[in-house]
Amino acid sequence: MTEPTITQLKPMPDDWRRALAVVAHPDDLEYGCSAAIAAWTDAGREVTYVLATRGEAGIDTLEPAKCGPLREREQRAGAAVVGVSAVEFLDHQDGVIEYGTALRRDIAAAIRRHRPELVITLNHRDTWGGVAWNTPDHVAVGRATLDAAGDAGNRWIFPELAAQGLEPWNGVRWVAVAGSSTPTHAVDATTGLERGVRSLLEHRTYIKALTDEDPETYARGFLTANAEATGERFGGKPAVAFELFSR
Repeated sequence: MTEPTITQLKPMPDDWRRALAVVAHPDDLEYGCSAAIAAWTDAGREVTYVLATRGEAGIDTLEPAKCGPLREREQRAGAAVVGVSAVEFLDHQDGVIEYGTALRRDIAAAIRRHRPELVITLNHRDTWGGVAWNTPDHVAVGRATLDAAGDAGNRWIFPELAAQGLEPWNGVRWVAVAGSSTPTHAVDATTGLERGVRSLLEHRTYIKALTDEDPETYARGFLTANAEATGERFGGKPAVAFELFSR
């Protein structure tokens, strides 16, 4: 029997200078694509993080008023490990983010403010590869980010943003979705994987609440397995995959 052909992933575009990563919670980027972000910042590219929430509902044993500030600190520390210093929070409510114009407006404002060529977000579909159900927060933020990439360039959508000094930005060339079950492109994670692990480990409080496994064993095992699996479709190199949409 002939072995099935494995579709190879294409390299991500590299002719850009600024990226904006928009996700729902602290740790979303560390589980998904921080190794790629480390490689990008090493190359002199500027990456900014925007999080819809502070992850305040993410730890069952810690009340939101205490959990939110702690997870914000962990997120800023995790971002710093991969060379990201700008981290913003939109203060939507964790666990009950609503897709709609308010969320689109906030993300469009961030796109106008930072003027990226590449926008990064997380899987916006109902499931993770048809195996596990996705969370409503991920779906709402991912979908709103795809829409806001267009909203940001139209001065007649959210005209109040221009009144606030945020002029339209039509410079978004791609939206890259991490965690997609149908990826098209990838980034070599050889140099960034170790920092990706360290970045995830900055979310130690969250990891300890999530699993009884040793945090370092858990983080290293999870990210390495994913990078190696992706690498089978990217020349055998550990890699981070994205589904890339052009604009």
